[in-house]
Amino acid sequence: MRGLIPDSFIDELLARVDIVDVIERRVPLKKAGREWTACCPFHDERTPSFYVSPAKQFFHCFGCGAHGSAIKFLMDYERLEFPDAVEELAQSVGLTVPREGGRDDRPREDKTDLYALLDASARWYQEQLPRNAEAQAYCKKRGLDADTIAHFRLGWAPAGYDGVTKALGNSPRRMELLTEAGMVSTGERGSKYDRFRERLMFPILDRRGRVIAFGGRVLSSEQSPKYLNSPETPLFHKGRELFALWQVKQANPKLERIVVVEGYMDVIALHQAGLPIAVATLGTATTPEHTELLFRAAPDVVFCFDGDRAGRAAAWKALDAALPRLRDGRQAYFLFLPEGEDPDTLVRKEGKGGFEQRLKNATPLSDYFFDELSRDVDMASLDGRARLAERARPQIARLPDGAFRDLMAQELERRSGASARLAAHAAAPVQRPVAAQRSLVRSAIALLLAQPGMADQVEKPYRFLRLDKPGVPLLAELLDLARSRPGINPARLVEHFAERTEYPALQKLMAAAVVGEPEAQRTEFMEALARMDEQAVALRREALVAKMRGGPLDDAEKTELRDLLAARVRPTAASPD
Repeated sequence: MRGLIPDSFIDELLARVDIVDVIERRVPLKKAGREWTACCPFHDERTPSFYVSPAKQFFHCFGCGAHGSAIKFLMDYERLEFPDAVEELAQSVGLTVPREGGRDDRPREDKTDLYALLDASARWYQEQLPRNAEAQAYCKKRGLDADTIAHFRLGWAPAGYDGVTKALGNSPRRMELLTEAGMVSTGERGSKYDRFRERLMFPILDRRGRVIAFGGRVLSSEQSPKYLNSPETPLFHKGRELFALWQVKQANPKLERIVVVEGYMDVIALHQAGLPIAVATLGTATTPEHTELLFRAAPDVVFCFDGDRAGRAAAWKALDAALPRLRDGRQAYFLFLPEGEDPDTLVRKEGKGGFEQRLKNATPLSDYFFDELSRDVDMASLDGRARLAERARPQIARLPDGAFRDLMAQELERRSGASARLAAHAAAPVQRPVAAQRSLVRSAIALLLAQPGMADQVEKPYRFLRLDKPGVPLLAELLDLARSRPGINPARLVEHFAERTEYPALQKLMAAAVVGEPEAQRTEFMEALARMDEQAVALRREALVAKMRGGPLDDAEKTELRDLLAARVRPTAASPD
């Protein structure tokens, strides 16, 4: 059992979900024989080495080695903890995750107390907002209605150094949690005080809608800093989170376009205006992790920035982060706003329709790319066009293989007149490895993982248990587990060992190619068990003979040795007629 989730439920869940469906909703797959393949979502590559097996309900990348079940895929792809990945998969098939044990059994790494503390903090800030006239006036001036304030759970951090600590309790355990959650800071002399004071509070939610951090905005330009975010915590990493992504996904079951703006108030203004497609980074430049999150959410991403120098610098950083992730089917655009305007002011002036028109007229990444690289280049001269080619080639080489990369290279050649030869990709095409020679035990386990149903053909007691070699007890345990759960698939079988030291080895064996048709695999499996039994008999026979040379055997040992010697000369098959 992982945490408080019963193993029987994990079995049922993995039986209900289809790993191909789970992965295809996030990564475009192509049929390749009995399997599906794609460029790996866990490392940059241009030649597909990522395979998904419907028969095994298992994925494996032959490039970076990532592998596992549908649960493991969600954990790696969405950066979820095990319970969260189970919850998400369960919701997709209409199951409710059961729990076992009481609160005292809850593992510490669950971080439940930390989530509860942050949610209580958000509620307390919400309660303070109606009590502060200045904060209310500010919200009214910014045009925020009651529904929007409630939807984003906006709140107010009052003046004072211990508002949160008094409200939530200042016991040693509470202070420890408040510090871990980034809600309090520590002074030079070790004293604790509220991190957020006299600020409009914006809860930051994770992909499951849980509060993981806060952003706080001052009401007056005389105060600084204008925005203050929670520090990095066990729950919050600003380079991997986006403000309002949860609200966007809640509002758009099928999202075609997502807009990245610079401020929390810009996001909220667009949502209130009927454009619930806006998110913001959290006080940091756009990171590669951000762009991956964005493209997972929608195929089209519009980066919206001020038209000044700072805005253009931020836009180029976003482009730089996006390039390696622009697989075919993904598109990026750039929208630069007039001087002195931001999405908040524009959508209030022009309304939803006006801002939508600006989004439609956004500059495609390809145009912005070449325009920016040509900004200080004399395109009328050979030297200038050569400079453009030298600047653009290494950037275009970072694009994944596909039509967009080819077209960008052609456009560079058209604009510069120079050959669009690109730097060779660092990673050579990954070939599926030929299975290495394995021991009989490892071969038997690999074959059983390919077809767990073969366990029904093995009669108990298992004779191969007489063989004293590594892996024999594990093989017997796998057989027992497969026999006790008819119809279990390979991924479910291996998932039972998720908290055991054997788990990585089992995953590697399941990922390894097992050649042959199902009937040939069954024959090979039964032959491997028979050979293991023969080895066990031979070793026992040799041991008894060696003992006999050193002294007499007892009656039982003499009988056993006679039987073993007779078995050695006994015909193994009937003679043909």
